[in-house]
Amino acid sequence: MPPNRPLAIRLNPVDDVGVALVDLEPGQASGIADVAARERIPGGHKFALREIGAGECVRKLGLSIGNATRVIRIGDHVHLHNLAYARKATTRSASVPAWDPTPGTMDYHFMGYRRADGSVGTRNYLGVIPTVNCAATVARLIAQAFRGRLAGASVEGLDGVIALAHQHGCSVREDGPGMMLLRRTMIGYATHANFAGVLLVGLGCEDNQIDALLEACDPAALARVRRLVIQEEGGTQASVTAGVALLESMLSAVEVARRVAVPARHLCVGLQCGGSDGLSTLSANPALGFAIDRVVRGGGTAILSETPELFGAESLLLARAADPATAARLASLLAWWQDHAAADGGTLDANPSPGNRAGGITTIFEKSIGAAAKAGHAPLSGVFGYAEKVDRSGLVFMDSPGFDPVSATGQIASGANIICFTTGRGSCFGSAPVPSLKLSSNSELYRRMADDIDVNCGVVLDGAADLNEMGEQIFERLLATASGELTRSEVFGYGEAEFIPWVPGAMY
Repeated sequence: MPPNRPLAIRLNPVDDVGVALVDLEPGQASGIADVAARERIPGGHKFALREIGAGECVRKLGLSIGNATRVIRIGDHVHLHNLAYARKATTRSASVPAWDPTPGTMDYHFMGYRRADGSVGTRNYLGVIPTVNCAATVARLIAQAFRGRLAGASVEGLDGVIALAHQHGCSVREDGPGMMLLRRTMIGYATHANFAGVLLVGLGCEDNQIDALLEACDPAALARVRRLVIQEEGGTQASVTAGVALLESMLSAVEVARRVAVPARHLCVGLQCGGSDGLSTLSANPALGFAIDRVVRGGGTAILSETPELFGAESLLLARAADPATAARLASLLAWWQDHAAADGGTLDANPSPGNRAGGITTIFEKSIGAAAKAGHAPLSGVFGYAEKVDRSGLVFMDSPGFDPVSATGQIASGANIICFTTGRGSCFGSAPVPSLKLSSNSELYRRMADDIDVNCGVVLDGAADLNEMGEQIFERLLATASGELTRSEVFGYGEAEFIPWVPGAMY
Protein backbone atom coordinates (compact mmCIF):
# COMPACT_ATOMS: atom_id res chain seq x y z
CA MET A 1 0.00 0.00 0.00
CA PRO A 2 1.39 3.47 -0.86
CA PRO A 3 2.75 5.16 2.31
CA ASN A 4 0.52 8.24 2.04
CA ARG A 5 -2.72 6.38 1.39
CA PRO A 6 -5.32 6.82 4.16
CA LEU A 7 -6.91 3.75 5.69
CA ALA A 8 -10.44 5.13 5.49
CA ILE A 9 -12.33 8.21 4.38
CA ARG A 10 -15.34 10.25 5.47
CA LEU A 11 -16.94 11.60 2.30
CA ASN A 12 -19.06 14.37 3.84
CA PRO A 13 -18.84 16.09 7.25
CA VAL A 14 -22.42 15.04 8.09
CA ASP A 15 -21.88 11.37 7.20
CA ASP A 16 -22.64 8.74 9.82
CA VAL A 17 -20.26 6.23 8.20
CA GLY A 18 -16.72 6.07 6.96
CA VAL A 19 -15.53 3.91 4.07
CA ALA A 20 -12.56 1.58 4.56
CA LEU A 21 -10.03 1.89 1.73
CA VAL A 22 -8.22 -1.25 2.90
CA ASP A 23 -9.22 -4.17 5.09
CA LEU A 24 -9.39 -2.96 8.71
CA GLU A 25 -8.79 -5.49 11.46
CA PRO A 26 -10.56 -5.48 14.86
CA GLY A 27 -9.13 -2.73 17.07
CA GLN A 28 -7.29 -1.02 14.21
CA ALA A 29 -7.49 2.78 14.11
CA SER A 30 -9.31 4.03 11.04
CA GLY A 31 -7.58 7.38 10.87
CA ILE A 32 -10.92 9.19 11.16
CA ALA A 33 -11.03 11.04 14.50
CA ASP A 34 -10.48 8.41 17.18
CA VAL A 35 -12.68 5.73 15.62
CA ALA A 36 -11.28 2.18 15.59
CA ALA A 37 -12.82 -0.85 13.93
CA ARG A 38 -14.72 -3.06 16.38
CA GLU A 39 -14.70 -5.93 13.90
CA ARG A 40 -13.14 -6.70 10.54
CA ILE A 41 -14.16 -4.13 7.89
CA PRO A 42 -13.40 -5.24 4.32
CA GLY A 43 -12.04 -2.62 1.96
CA GLY A 44 -14.87 -0.70 0.29
CA HIS A 45 -17.26 -1.38 3.17
CA LYS A 46 -18.71 1.06 5.73
CA PHE A 47 -18.26 1.44 9.47
CA ALA A 48 -20.09 3.65 11.97
CA LEU A 49 -18.59 6.97 13.04
CA ARG A 50 -21.21 7.54 15.74
CA GLU A 51 -23.69 5.42 17.65
CA ILE A 52 -26.78 5.02 15.47
CA GLY A 53 -30.11 4.10 17.02
CA ALA A 54 -32.46 1.50 15.57
CA GLY A 55 -34.65 3.12 12.90
CA GLU A 56 -32.35 6.11 12.44
CA CYS A 57 -31.42 7.35 8.97
CA VAL A 58 -27.83 6.57 7.93
CA ARG A 59 -26.05 9.12 5.71
CA LYS A 60 -23.23 8.72 3.19
CA LEU A 61 -22.08 11.59 0.96
CA GLY A 62 -24.65 13.65 2.84
CA LEU A 63 -27.58 11.57 1.55
CA SER A 64 -29.71 8.88 3.18
CA ILE A 65 -28.72 5.35 2.18
CA GLY A 66 -31.22 3.57 4.44
CA ASN A 67 -32.24 3.08 8.06
CA ALA A 68 -30.52 1.17 10.84
CA THR A 69 -32.36 -2.05 11.70
CA ARG A 70 -30.79 -2.22 15.17
CA VAL A 71 -28.41 -0.21 17.34
CA ILE A 72 -25.06 0.28 15.59
CA ARG A 73 -22.09 1.12 17.80
CA ILE A 74 -19.12 3.27 16.85
CA GLY A 75 -16.68 1.19 14.76
CA ASP A 76 -19.25 -1.45 13.80
CA HIS A 77 -19.38 -2.82 10.29
CA VAL A 78 -22.44 -1.25 8.60
CA HIS A 79 -23.98 -3.51 5.99
CA LEU A 80 -26.87 -5.89 5.26
CA HIS A 81 -27.09 -7.17 8.84
CA ASN A 82 -27.89 -3.76 10.35
CA LEU A 83 -28.86 -1.39 7.50
CA ALA A 84 -31.91 -1.67 5.24
CA TYR A 85 -33.65 0.09 2.39
CA ALA A 86 -36.64 2.21 3.35
CA ARG A 87 -39.03 3.12 0.56
CA LYS A 88 -39.50 6.84 0.03
CA ALA A 89 -41.27 9.11 -2.42
CA THR A 90 -39.37 10.53 -5.38
CA THR A 91 -37.95 14.00 -4.72
CA ARG A 92 -39.61 16.43 -7.10
CA SER A 93 -38.16 19.83 -6.22
CA ALA A 94 -35.54 21.31 -8.53
CA SER A 95 -33.28 24.36 -8.76
CA VAL A 96 -30.51 25.25 -11.18
CA PRO A 97 -27.00 25.53 -9.68
CA ALA A 98 -24.24 27.73 -11.07
CA TRP A 99 -22.22 26.17 -13.88
CA ASP A 100 -19.43 27.85 -15.80
CA PRO A 101 -19.21 26.18 -19.22
CA THR A 102 -16.15 28.04 -20.42
CA PRO A 103 -13.18 27.74 -18.02
CA GLY A 104 -9.93 26.98 -19.83
CA THR A 105 -9.49 26.17 -23.48
CA MET A 106 -11.51 23.26 -24.84
CA ASP A 107 -10.38 23.35 -28.47
CA TYR A 108 -9.97 19.55 -28.67
CA HIS A 109 -10.28 17.33 -31.74
CA PHE A 110 -10.34 13.64 -32.58
CA MET A 111 -9.99 11.74 -35.84
CA GLY A 112 -13.47 10.59 -36.85
CA TYR A 113 -15.52 9.54 -39.88
CA ARG A 114 -17.77 12.25 -41.29
CA ARG A 115 -20.88 10.73 -42.89
CA ALA A 116 -22.94 12.33 -45.65
CA ASP A 117 -25.86 12.93 -43.25
CA GLY A 118 -23.64 15.09 -41.01
CA SER A 119 -23.07 12.51 -38.28
CA VAL A 120 -19.57 11.53 -37.11
CA GLY A 121 -18.43 7.98 -36.38
CA THR A 122 -15.59 6.67 -34.27
CA ARG A 123 -15.44 3.33 -36.14
CA ASN A 124 -16.09 2.03 -39.68
CA TYR A 125 -18.04 -1.24 -39.59
CA LEU A 126 -20.32 -3.21 -41.88
CA GLY A 127 -23.34 -4.63 -40.06
CA VAL A 128 -25.96 -7.31 -40.61
CA ILE A 129 -29.09 -6.83 -38.49
CA PRO A 130 -32.08 -9.22 -38.51
CA THR A 131 -35.55 -7.73 -38.08
CA VAL A 132 -36.68 -10.83 -36.18
CA ASN A 133 -35.07 -13.71 -34.31
CA CYS A 134 -36.23 -16.03 -37.12
CA ALA A 135 -33.64 -14.30 -39.35
CA ALA A 136 -30.85 -14.26 -36.78
CA THR A 137 -29.03 -17.39 -37.98
CA VAL A 138 -29.10 -16.27 -41.61
CA ALA A 139 -27.71 -12.88 -40.54
CA ARG A 140 -24.90 -14.62 -38.67
CA LEU A 141 -24.14 -16.89 -41.64
CA ILE A 142 -23.99 -13.90 -44.00
CA ALA A 143 -21.48 -12.09 -41.80
CA GLN A 144 -19.49 -15.27 -41.29
CA ALA A 145 -19.38 -16.02 -45.02
CA PHE A 146 -18.34 -12.48 -45.87
CA ARG A 147 -15.57 -12.52 -43.28
CA GLY A 148 -14.39 -15.75 -44.90
CA ARG A 149 -14.46 -14.05 -48.29
CA LEU A 150 -12.24 -11.28 -46.93
CA ALA A 151 -9.79 -13.61 -45.16
CA GLY A 152 -6.28 -12.61 -46.11
CA ALA A 153 -7.46 -9.54 -48.00
CA SER A 154 -6.77 -6.02 -46.80
CA VAL A 155 -9.70 -3.61 -46.77
CA GLU A 156 -8.41 -0.24 -45.69
CA GLY A 157 -10.41 1.33 -42.90
CA LEU A 158 -12.71 -1.64 -42.22
CA ASP A 159 -13.05 -2.27 -38.48
CA GLY A 160 -15.08 -5.45 -38.89
CA VAL A 161 -18.22 -7.16 -40.13
CA ILE A 162 -20.72 -7.91 -37.37
CA ALA A 163 -24.13 -9.56 -37.04
CA LEU A 164 -26.37 -8.25 -34.25
CA ALA A 165 -28.93 -10.94 -33.43
CA HIS A 166 -31.76 -10.45 -30.94
CA GLN A 167 -34.70 -12.43 -29.54
CA HIS A 168 -37.61 -10.30 -30.72
CA GLY A 169 -39.53 -9.02 -33.76
CA CYS A 170 -42.78 -10.98 -33.79
CA SER A 171 -45.82 -11.96 -31.72
CA VAL A 172 -46.09 -8.51 -30.18
CA ARG A 173 -48.66 -5.81 -30.83
CA GLU A 174 -47.52 -3.87 -33.90
CA ASP A 175 -48.47 -0.53 -32.34
CA GLY A 176 -47.45 -1.52 -28.81
CA PRO A 177 -44.52 -0.30 -26.69
CA GLY A 178 -42.38 -3.35 -27.36
CA MET A 179 -42.50 -2.97 -31.13
CA MET A 180 -42.04 0.78 -30.89
CA LEU A 181 -38.86 0.43 -28.83
CA LEU A 182 -37.48 -2.41 -30.97
CA ARG A 183 -37.97 -0.42 -34.17
CA ARG A 184 -36.51 2.71 -32.63
CA THR A 185 -33.48 0.73 -31.50
CA MET A 186 -32.98 -0.93 -34.89
CA ILE A 187 -33.34 2.38 -36.75
CA GLY A 188 -30.75 3.93 -34.43
CA TYR A 189 -28.32 1.13 -35.24
CA ALA A 190 -29.08 0.92 -38.96
CA THR A 191 -28.31 4.62 -39.39
CA HIS A 192 -25.53 4.85 -36.79
CA ALA A 193 -22.45 6.79 -37.86
CA ASN A 194 -20.14 3.91 -36.87
CA PHE A 195 -21.53 1.84 -39.76
CA ALA A 196 -20.33 2.46 -43.31
CA GLY A 197 -23.16 0.18 -44.38
CA VAL A 198 -25.90 -2.02 -42.87
CA LEU A 199 -27.82 -4.96 -44.30
CA LEU A 200 -31.28 -5.51 -42.78
CA VAL A 201 -32.38 -9.15 -43.02
CA GLY A 202 -36.03 -10.15 -42.59
CA LEU A 203 -37.79 -13.48 -42.76
CA GLY A 204 -40.77 -11.98 -44.58
CA CYS A 205 -43.85 -12.76 -42.48
CA GLU A 206 -42.81 -11.20 -39.15
CA ASP A 207 -44.57 -8.33 -37.40
CA ASN A 208 -41.42 -6.21 -37.62
CA GLN A 209 -41.48 -5.62 -41.38
CA ILE A 210 -38.39 -4.16 -43.09
CA ASP A 211 -40.45 -1.67 -45.11
CA ALA A 212 -41.91 -0.19 -41.91
CA LEU A 213 -38.39 0.25 -40.56
CA LEU A 214 -37.12 1.90 -43.71
CA GLU A 215 -40.05 4.33 -43.80
CA ALA A 216 -39.06 5.61 -40.36
CA CYS A 217 -35.35 6.03 -41.19
CA ASP A 218 -33.74 9.40 -41.83
CA PRO A 219 -33.63 9.61 -45.67
CA ALA A 220 -30.13 11.11 -45.51
CA ALA A 221 -28.84 7.98 -43.78
CA LEU A 222 -30.71 5.45 -45.95
CA ALA A 223 -27.96 5.45 -48.57
CA ARG A 224 -25.96 3.23 -46.17
CA VAL A 225 -28.80 0.67 -45.71
CA ARG A 226 -29.69 -2.40 -47.84
CA ARG A 227 -32.52 -4.95 -47.42
CA LEU A 228 -32.91 -8.70 -47.89
CA VAL A 229 -35.96 -10.93 -47.25
CA ILE A 230 -35.31 -14.66 -46.80
CA GLN A 231 -38.68 -15.84 -48.09
CA GLU A 232 -38.24 -13.73 -51.23
CA GLU A 233 -34.69 -15.00 -51.84
CA GLY A 234 -35.67 -18.66 -51.56
CA GLY A 235 -34.23 -19.83 -48.24
CA THR A 236 -31.01 -19.95 -46.28
CA GLN A 237 -28.33 -20.62 -48.89
CA ALA A 238 -29.81 -18.26 -51.47
CA SER A 239 -30.07 -15.56 -48.82
CA VAL A 240 -26.48 -16.03 -47.69
CA THR A 241 -25.27 -15.76 -51.30
CA ALA A 242 -27.37 -12.64 -51.89
CA GLY A 243 -26.33 -11.12 -48.55
CA VAL A 244 -22.63 -11.56 -49.28
CA ALA A 245 -23.11 -9.82 -52.62
CA LEU A 246 -24.87 -6.91 -50.94
CA LEU A 247 -22.08 -6.54 -48.40
CA GLU A 248 -19.59 -6.66 -51.26
CA SER A 249 -21.37 -3.71 -52.84
CA MET A 250 -20.87 -1.71 -49.63
CA LEU A 251 -17.07 -2.09 -49.58
CA SER A 252 -16.59 0.99 -51.72
CA ALA A 253 -18.20 3.10 -48.98
CA VAL A 254 -15.79 1.56 -46.46
CA GLU A 255 -12.74 2.21 -48.58
CA VAL A 256 -13.50 5.83 -49.44
CA ALA A 257 -14.18 6.75 -45.79
CA ARG A 258 -11.19 8.40 -44.14
CA ARG A 259 -10.58 9.64 -40.64
CA VAL A 260 -10.43 13.43 -40.50
CA ALA A 261 -9.93 15.87 -37.64
CA VAL A 262 -13.30 16.83 -36.11
CA PRO A 263 -14.10 18.98 -33.05
CA ALA A 264 -14.66 17.14 -29.78
CA ARG A 265 -18.26 18.41 -29.83
CA HIS A 266 -18.98 15.37 -32.02
CA LEU A 267 -18.30 13.06 -29.05
CA CYS A 268 -21.43 11.42 -27.69
CA VAL A 269 -20.49 9.36 -24.62
CA GLY A 270 -22.73 6.69 -23.12
CA LEU A 271 -22.14 6.38 -19.35
CA GLN A 272 -22.34 2.91 -17.83
CA CYS A 273 -21.36 1.22 -14.58
CA GLY A 274 -21.46 -2.51 -13.88
CA GLY A 275 -20.11 -4.70 -11.11
CA SER A 276 -19.88 -1.59 -8.90
CA ASP A 277 -18.35 -1.78 -5.43
CA GLY A 278 -18.10 0.50 -2.42
CA LEU A 279 -15.04 2.20 -3.93
CA SER A 280 -16.73 3.11 -7.23
CA THR A 281 -18.25 6.20 -5.58
CA LEU A 282 -14.79 7.34 -4.48
CA SER A 283 -12.74 6.90 -7.65
CA ALA A 284 -13.93 5.66 -11.04
CA ASN A 285 -17.40 7.23 -11.07
CA PRO A 286 -16.49 10.77 -9.94
CA ALA A 287 -13.30 10.70 -12.05
CA LEU A 288 -15.43 9.87 -15.09
CA GLY A 289 -17.65 12.78 -14.03
CA PHE A 290 -14.67 15.14 -14.28
CA ALA A 291 -13.94 13.79 -17.77
CA ILE A 292 -17.57 14.36 -18.75
CA ASP A 293 -17.31 17.97 -17.58
CA ARG A 294 -14.59 18.37 -20.21
CA VAL A 295 -16.74 16.71 -22.87
CA VAL A 296 -19.64 19.06 -22.12
CA ARG A 297 -17.43 22.14 -22.03
CA GLY A 298 -16.14 21.12 -25.45
CA GLY A 299 -19.68 21.08 -26.82
CA GLY A 300 -20.09 17.29 -26.70
CA THR A 301 -22.84 15.09 -25.30
CA ALA A 302 -22.99 12.61 -22.42
CA ILE A 303 -25.87 10.17 -21.90
CA LEU A 304 -26.61 8.97 -18.36
CA SER A 305 -29.06 6.05 -18.12
CA GLU A 306 -30.12 3.08 -15.97
CA THR A 307 -33.12 4.80 -14.36
CA PRO A 308 -33.53 2.38 -11.40
CA GLU A 309 -29.92 3.19 -10.44
CA LEU A 310 -30.77 6.85 -9.94
CA PHE A 311 -33.38 6.11 -7.26
CA GLY A 312 -32.47 7.80 -3.99
CA ALA A 313 -29.96 10.14 -5.63
CA GLU A 314 -32.41 11.78 -8.03
CA SER A 315 -32.07 15.12 -6.23
CA LEU A 316 -28.48 15.33 -7.56
CA LEU A 317 -29.88 15.59 -11.09
CA LEU A 318 -33.22 17.26 -10.43
CA ALA A 319 -31.36 20.20 -8.88
CA ARG A 320 -29.47 20.60 -12.18
CA ALA A 321 -32.41 20.32 -14.58
CA ALA A 322 -32.35 23.02 -17.25
CA ASP A 323 -36.06 23.75 -16.77
CA PRO A 324 -39.07 22.50 -14.78
CA ALA A 325 -40.32 20.32 -17.67
CA THR A 326 -37.02 18.41 -17.75
CA ALA A 327 -37.16 17.87 -13.99
CA ALA A 328 -40.78 16.74 -14.18
CA ARG A 329 -40.05 14.20 -16.91
CA LEU A 330 -37.19 12.66 -14.93
CA ALA A 331 -39.33 12.49 -11.79
CA SER A 332 -42.15 10.80 -13.73
CA LEU A 333 -39.73 8.14 -15.05
CA LEU A 334 -38.60 7.34 -11.51
CA ALA A 335 -42.20 7.08 -10.35
CA TRP A 336 -42.94 4.69 -13.25
CA TRP A 337 -40.05 2.45 -12.26
CA GLN A 338 -41.20 2.36 -8.64
CA ASP A 339 -44.65 1.23 -9.81
CA HIS A 340 -43.08 -1.21 -12.27
CA ALA A 341 -41.08 -2.88 -9.49
CA ALA A 342 -44.12 -2.98 -7.20
CA ALA A 343 -46.19 -4.68 -9.92
CA ASP A 344 -43.59 -7.46 -9.90
CA GLY A 345 -43.91 -7.78 -6.13
CA GLY A 346 -40.60 -6.10 -5.41
CA THR A 347 -38.86 -2.77 -4.92
CA LEU A 348 -36.00 -1.01 -6.67
CA ASP A 349 -33.77 -2.23 -3.84
CA ALA A 350 -33.65 -5.53 -5.75
CA ASN A 351 -31.28 -3.82 -8.21
CA PRO A 352 -27.96 -4.22 -6.32
CA SER A 353 -26.49 -7.57 -7.32
CA PRO A 354 -24.76 -10.10 -5.04
CA GLY A 355 -21.44 -8.76 -6.35
CA ASN A 356 -22.42 -5.18 -5.54
CA ARG A 357 -23.29 -6.20 -1.99
CA ALA A 358 -20.10 -8.23 -1.56
CA GLY A 359 -18.20 -5.12 -2.64
CA GLY A 360 -19.75 -3.01 0.12
CA ILE A 361 -22.93 -1.59 -1.45
CA THR A 362 -25.90 -2.17 0.88
CA THR A 363 -28.94 -0.46 -0.67
CA ILE A 364 -30.12 0.95 -4.00
CA PHE A 365 -29.80 4.44 -2.50
CA GLU A 366 -26.09 3.90 -1.91
CA LYS A 367 -25.57 2.44 -5.38
CA SER A 368 -27.43 5.36 -6.96
CA ILE A 369 -25.19 7.96 -5.32
CA GLY A 370 -22.21 6.41 -7.07
CA ALA A 371 -24.02 5.96 -10.37
CA ALA A 372 -25.04 9.63 -10.47
CA ALA A 373 -21.41 10.70 -9.95
CA LYS A 374 -20.58 9.58 -13.51
CA ALA A 375 -22.58 12.56 -14.81
CA GLY A 376 -20.16 15.21 -13.55
CA HIS A 377 -21.45 18.67 -12.71
CA ALA A 378 -23.12 20.09 -15.84
CA PRO A 379 -26.82 21.04 -16.03
CA LEU A 380 -29.22 18.34 -17.22
CA SER A 381 -30.25 19.60 -20.66
CA GLY A 382 -32.80 16.94 -21.60
CA VAL A 383 -34.54 13.64 -20.76
CA PHE A 384 -35.16 11.08 -23.51
CA GLY A 385 -37.00 7.81 -23.90
CA TYR A 386 -35.17 4.53 -24.51
CA ALA A 387 -33.31 4.60 -27.87
CA GLU A 388 -34.80 8.01 -28.67
CA LYS A 389 -32.49 10.11 -30.83
CA VAL A 390 -30.60 12.66 -28.73
CA ASP A 391 -30.93 15.99 -30.50
CA ARG A 392 -28.90 18.28 -28.25
CA SER A 393 -25.50 18.59 -26.63
CA GLY A 394 -24.61 18.62 -22.95
CA LEU A 395 -25.57 16.17 -20.23
CA VAL A 396 -28.78 14.27 -20.99
CA PHE A 397 -30.63 11.33 -19.48
CA MET A 398 -32.04 8.34 -21.40
CA ASP A 399 -34.54 6.03 -19.71
CA SER A 400 -33.45 2.38 -19.48
CA PRO A 401 -33.35 -0.64 -17.18
CA GLY A 402 -30.27 -1.13 -15.02
CA PHE A 403 -29.00 -4.14 -17.00
CA ASP A 404 -25.83 -2.86 -18.67
CA PRO A 405 -26.11 -4.44 -22.16
CA VAL A 406 -29.76 -3.35 -22.50
CA SER A 407 -28.94 0.17 -21.36
CA ALA A 408 -25.85 0.52 -23.58
CA THR A 409 -27.84 -0.80 -26.57
CA GLY A 410 -30.33 2.03 -26.06
CA GLN A 411 -27.58 4.63 -25.69
CA ILE A 412 -25.97 3.55 -28.95
CA ALA A 413 -29.33 3.68 -30.73
CA SER A 414 -29.72 7.21 -29.31
CA GLY A 415 -26.42 8.23 -30.90
CA ALA A 416 -23.59 7.37 -28.49
CA ASN A 417 -20.39 6.82 -30.48
CA ILE A 418 -18.31 5.76 -27.48
CA ILE A 419 -19.11 4.08 -24.13
CA CYS A 420 -17.36 4.63 -20.78
CA PHE A 421 -17.97 1.74 -18.38
CA THR A 422 -16.85 1.86 -14.74
CA THR A 423 -16.50 -1.28 -12.63
CA GLY A 424 -15.31 -2.22 -9.17
CA ARG A 425 -15.79 -5.99 -9.25
CA GLY A 426 -14.75 -6.54 -12.88
CA SER A 427 -16.50 -6.53 -16.23
CA CYS A 428 -16.16 -8.33 -19.54
CA PHE A 429 -18.22 -6.06 -21.80
CA GLY A 430 -18.11 -4.61 -25.29
CA SER A 431 -20.65 -2.88 -27.48
CA ALA A 432 -19.89 -3.15 -31.20
CA PRO A 433 -20.00 -1.07 -33.33
CA VAL A 434 -19.11 1.39 -30.56
CA PRO A 435 -15.87 1.13 -28.54
CA SER A 436 -16.20 0.68 -24.77
CA LEU A 437 -13.59 2.02 -22.37
CA LYS A 438 -13.61 0.12 -19.06
CA LEU A 439 -12.45 1.94 -15.92
CA SER A 440 -11.57 0.13 -12.68
CA SER A 441 -12.35 1.64 -9.28
CA ASN A 442 -9.36 0.02 -7.57
CA SER A 443 -5.83 -1.04 -8.43
CA GLU A 444 -6.26 -4.61 -7.18
CA LEU A 445 -8.95 -5.19 -9.81
CA TYR A 446 -6.76 -3.59 -12.47
CA ARG A 447 -3.94 -5.99 -11.64
CA ARG A 448 -6.25 -9.01 -11.48
CA MET A 449 -8.14 -8.29 -14.71
CA ALA A 450 -5.60 -6.25 -16.65
CA ASP A 451 -6.66 -7.90 -19.93
CA ASP A 452 -10.12 -6.36 -19.60
CA ILE A 453 -9.51 -2.93 -18.04
CA ASP A 454 -8.46 0.13 -20.06
CA VAL A 455 -7.96 2.74 -17.32
CA ASN A 456 -7.08 2.23 -13.65
CA CYS A 457 -8.86 4.85 -11.55
CA GLY A 458 -7.59 3.10 -8.42
CA VAL A 459 -4.57 5.44 -8.54
CA VAL A 460 -6.90 8.04 -6.97
CA LEU A 461 -7.25 5.83 -3.89
CA ASP A 462 -3.51 5.11 -4.00
CA GLY A 463 -2.79 8.84 -3.73
CA ALA A 464 -1.06 9.03 -7.14
CA ALA A 465 -3.67 11.33 -8.72
CA ASP A 466 -6.63 13.43 -7.70
CA LEU A 467 -10.06 13.22 -9.33
CA ASN A 468 -9.43 16.16 -11.64
CA GLU A 469 -6.14 14.68 -12.88
CA MET A 470 -7.81 11.30 -13.37
CA GLY A 471 -10.60 12.99 -15.29
CA GLU A 472 -8.05 14.55 -17.62
CA GLN A 473 -6.48 11.13 -18.25
CA ILE A 474 -9.89 9.61 -19.03
CA PHE A 475 -10.71 12.48 -21.38
CA GLU A 476 -7.44 11.98 -23.24
CA ARG A 477 -8.21 8.26 -23.59
CA LEU A 478 -11.67 9.15 -24.90
CA LEU A 479 -10.11 11.24 -27.66
CA ALA A 480 -7.55 8.54 -28.48
CA THR A 481 -10.21 5.83 -28.55
CA ALA A 482 -12.52 7.93 -30.70
CA SER A 483 -9.56 8.37 -33.07
CA GLY A 484 -9.12 4.62 -33.50
CA GLU A 485 -7.09 3.33 -30.55
CA LEU A 486 -8.50 -0.12 -29.73
CA THR A 487 -10.08 -0.86 -26.37
CA ARG A 488 -9.50 -4.14 -24.52
CA SER A 489 -13.00 -5.38 -25.39
CA GLU A 490 -12.33 -4.70 -29.10
CA VAL A 491 -9.10 -6.70 -28.94
CA PHE A 492 -11.10 -9.68 -27.67
CA GLY A 493 -13.95 -9.19 -30.16
CA TYR A 494 -16.72 -8.34 -27.68
CA GLY A 495 -19.89 -6.63 -28.86
CA GLU A 496 -22.14 -8.79 -31.01
CA ALA A 497 -23.73 -10.80 -28.18
CA GLU A 498 -24.18 -7.62 -26.11
CA PHE A 499 -26.79 -6.19 -28.51
CA ILE A 500 -29.91 -6.55 -26.32
CA PRO A 501 -32.83 -4.21 -27.10
CA TRP A 502 -35.32 -3.47 -24.32
CA VAL A 503 -38.68 -4.87 -25.46
CA PRO A 504 -41.38 -4.49 -22.76
CA GLY A 505 -44.99 -5.50 -23.19
CA ALA A 506 -47.06 -8.63 -23.74
CA MET A 507 -46.02 -11.40 -26.12
CA TYR A 508 -48.82 -13.15 -28.00
